[in-house]
Amino acid sequence: MKTNREEENIENDSKRQKIHRDSSPSLLLTIDNPLLPLASYADDDDEEEADYQERREGNGYEGKKQAKDGQIVEDDEDDLQERWNQGKGKRQVEVRRDCPYLDTVNRQVLDFDFEKCCSVSLKNINVYACLVCGKYYQGRGRKSHAYTHSLEAGHHVYINLQTEKVYCLPDGYEISDPSLDDIRHVLYPRFSREQVVHLDKNKQWSRALDGSDYLPGMVGLNNIKETDFVNVTIQSLMRVTPLRNFFLIPENYQNCKSPLVHRFGELTRKIWHARNFKGQVSPHEFLQAVMKASKKRFRIGAQSDPVEFISWLLNTLHADLKKKNRSIIHKCFQGELEVVKEIHNKSSIEKKDNSDDLTNGAVSEETSIMPFLMLGLDLPPPPLFKDVMEKNIIPQVPLFNILKKFDGESVTEVVRPCIARMRYRITKLPQYLILHMRRFTKNNFFVEKNPTLVNFPVKNLELKDYIPLPTPKESEKLRSKYDLIANIVHDGKPGEGSYRVIVQRKSEELWYEMQDLHVAETLPQMVALSETYMQIYEQQQQ
Repeated sequence: MKTNREEENIENDSKRQKIHRDSSPSLLLTIDNPLLPLASYADDDDEEEADYQERREGNGYEGKKQAKDGQIVEDDEDDLQERWNQGKGKRQVEVRRDCPYLDTVNRQVLDFDFEKCCSVSLKNINVYACLVCGKYYQGRGRKSHAYTHSLEAGHHVYINLQTEKVYCLPDGYEISDPSLDDIRHVLYPRFSREQVVHLDKNKQWSRALDGSDYLPGMVGLNNIKETDFVNVTIQSLMRVTPLRNFFLIPENYQNCKSPLVHRFGELTRKIWHARNFKGQVSPHEFLQAVMKASKKRFRIGAQSDPVEFISWLLNTLHADLKKKNRSIIHKCFQGELEVVKEIHNKSSIEKKDNSDDLTNGAVSEETSIMPFLMLGLDLPPPPLFKDVMEKNIIPQVPLFNILKKFDGESVTEVVRPCIARMRYRITKLPQYLILHMRRFTKNNFFVEKNPTLVNFPVKNLELKDYIPLPTPKESEKLRSKYDLIANIVHDGKPGEGSYRVIVQRKSEELWYEMQDLHVAETLPQMVALSETYMQIYEQQQQ
């Protein structure tokens, strides 16, 4: 026999079922009615963000770690982002072409060079840029920072920094208007393969929003804080055509997981983009990737050596890009040396056949083939005396004299890792030859700078006239002529001073001096009148 309470529960259940049946048709009508708005600013983004954080921090992730085949491995932030994007539920959002707020978009304040993080939460997931004030905010749901900003500041147009879709907040609809395409091109510059091929033939100047003119590929780089060593390195590498062309097409490295590779590619595309809003680029995101990849060996606010930096950068990019130990880095820069090493063993006294014969100071010789990305050249020591006018004599040396180090006969004394006599001979020439003048010497007390000027040709550096070169194969031609494309100079005292670079613009064969934001045309005769520190030569292909 049923109690009164049980009968009451059964009656309530039947009422709920009846209400559900009655309400279902009207609910379906609401969804299917095309006249009603599809936009919804329910807190979908916040739920997605919460779901992302939940899967990131819980459910087997334990911070950034996940179990895999019984092992604990580090989980990459990009992988989490990708899984979060794949797991997002598809929502219907109204798309409109007529937005009354498009005239509030202010291109003058837009700057996409900096790290794409919310200015409030400092998170880099689901970030939007306000196209009115240029600030970054997270999400677009009712509880999001972008939604709050739209109500407080009256700024209504936002672009998603990952999907490039533009939305109107707080209304919540997507804006589809061709007038916004220029913003998308600045956010993520794009190049077709045909554009890349003809890039060095372009002589046309571009105009920034402030009315200033700039040359694509010849834009200044912000010195964020003592980062001129990075700027001169980047400007030099931008003249290496195969390397530049490789990074202008993201499909070439889309499967690479290295943030450094992708940040370098983004920076390359921004430097060569002809539709920038301003005639300068800030390498902020690239520097963040450098700091992380180098474990703060190279960082913002600490002056470093461009020779050390380019060596680290090329080796790291090769390690991230290599397939079967080959990469675009080795294709451009790798050559080979034959190294003959003579080691004088310590004196020894041996008795042979019970006689008094002594064997003293035996010499062993080792020959090996060593790949290289850069050749270091030794400068002669500066004079210790002054001339009759009581002024220091600034010595000069021809480049060919210091290249004799690699003629296979000249001996170089080394003390590390052991005392030895070395002879070097080039057995394979690279397509791009990087030369480094060893201008700085360090001891226990201070760093000393050698002021010797190096005299070098800007065009037609013929190596075969000064050093022996390998005999080419029957089907190949010996290409031993090189043209200078970049010359890095150090000005000032050792440990202080600054770096600048002089580069060639191929489309017009003009030379430009670049020091951070300063870009100015210069004469070819002025290129060699400085204390050169590092050079990049391009092999002539004729």
